[in-house]
Amino acid sequence: MFGRRQIDETTWDDLEEALLVADFGPGITDEIIEQLRADVDRYRVTDPNDLRRMLREAIEERLARFDTTLNLSERPAVTIVVGVNGVGKTTTIGKFARFLRNHGRTVVLGAADTFRAAAVEQLDTWAMRADVRIVRPQQFGQDPASVAYQTVETAIREGIEMVVIDTAGRLQTKAGLMDELTKIHRVIEKLAPVSEVLLVLDATTGQNGVSQAEAFIEHAGVTGLVITKLDGSAKGGFVLSVQERTGLPIKLIGTGESIDDMSGFTPHVFAEKLVGDA
Repeated sequence: MFGRRQIDETTWDDLEEALLVADFGPGITDEIIEQLRADVDRYRVTDPNDLRRMLREAIEERLARFDTTLNLSERPAVTIVVGVNGVGKTTTIGKFARFLRNHGRTVVLGAADTFRAAAVEQLDTWAMRADVRIVRPQQFGQDPASVAYQTVETAIREGIEMVVIDTAGRLQTKAGLMDELTKIHRVIEKLAPVSEVLLVLDATTGQNGVSQAEAFIEHAGVTGLVITKLDGSAKGGFVLSVQERTGLPIKLIGTGESIDDMSGFTPHVFAEKLVGDA
């Protein structure tokens, strides 16, 4: 795309195709190209390398409209993790626990997805890998809110700094699931404020994933997004389009299979990588 000696109509066609393939979506793609065309004309830009820089700056500017900082200053800082089944929610919690441990924090996980017995076992495995505590249900089918309450109680009693609560991704009815999440939130706040409610989205499902998660966005008090399975930047445009579509900041990105493959989201670094791979 940027290998030509000067900017011509083929450059613009290639750029449009690249942005669409990267899952920016048609609306944002049109807006970015319209902005860049205007800037190229205004500043009489002819060098494709200058266009690359302008593209990076345009993407970074849009990404930076949102505050991507994790709000974890409370003690204990309680994070509830939500999302539909299959997006990598339990894996994300394990990686997030390691991320927090790598920053010198003590962590306890709450296995409040009691709807699926396998979810508790999976979370237990990730807790061992991340070297953190876990509070499990005391009996099968225990009320999820009571597990969340006991987890926060444990953190307060033992002076653990970070609490991360797993939740169900699917119940018999959407209304039942949202009611359950509301109850978990309410019960936790009898002991401590909820610092973050993070919604996990799978980058490989693109815009369909956002549609699947709209009930969480509407009802679960989501404060930020975690994008999983973002291996490379082939679908990196999804990161920008999902922030603008939901109005929610991306706070964490999972990029691979390893437990250490999670990082905070930095607009400058992400835009640079995205355009660098164009």
